[in-house]
Amino acid sequence: MADGEISALRDAGQLAALITRAADDTNNKTGLPPVDRWNPPFCGDIDMEIRADGTWFYMGTPIGRQPLVRLFSTVLRKDDDGKTYLVTPVEKVGIRVQDAPFLAVEMAVSGEGAGQVLTFRTNVGDVAEAGPDHALRFEIYGENHELKPYLHIRGNLEALVSRPVMYDLVELGEQVELDGVMMFCIRSGGKLFPVMPADELEALSI
Repeated sequence: MADGEISALRDAGQLAALITRAADDTNNKTGLPPVDRWNPPFCGDIDMEIRADGTWFYMGTPIGRQPLVRLFSTVLRKDDDGKTYLVTPVEKVGIRVQDAPFLAVEMAVSGEGAGQVLTFRTNVGDVAEAGPDHALRFEIYGENHELKPYLHIRGNLEALVSRPVMYDLVELGEQVELDGVMMFCIRSGGKLFPVMPADELEALSI
């Protein structure tokens, strides 16, 4: 790619136009672009960042247009190097992600007991049911032992479960013996997702 083309990609509007053309070319208007199948050259990093609260910034300014954020989110890919990129058939540019690229902002509960299913919606419109295809994982963060749940969305991309949703999620927890240890778990889609040993619950800050 010529230097002039790389320079043009520093402009968010130009990048959005390129992504739109790529989506049109794939004839995949009803789904997500097949970014995992694209292997374009790396064209450097751009000054774009996804903050921990899910807000997207370009050159230090929040991107206020939600359709533009949604467009960018459809071509996100996290590679094995641990970095996150915007990927099209012709270029790959690196961006910064403070925590997770998505934020789970809503949860719906259906069914009961073993048939319980938790369905999450992200800040960019993705919908995923926690289960075999979309695992929940949990981290205990910092000196205050704060719980941070994450939901797998696609590829290597996850959504951090927002704090209000996390409170509702924890209310659904149950204690289950796994491999001889009582664990505090969340159940969804026929799967049990361990949160932490049950005897450590008192130290947890939520």
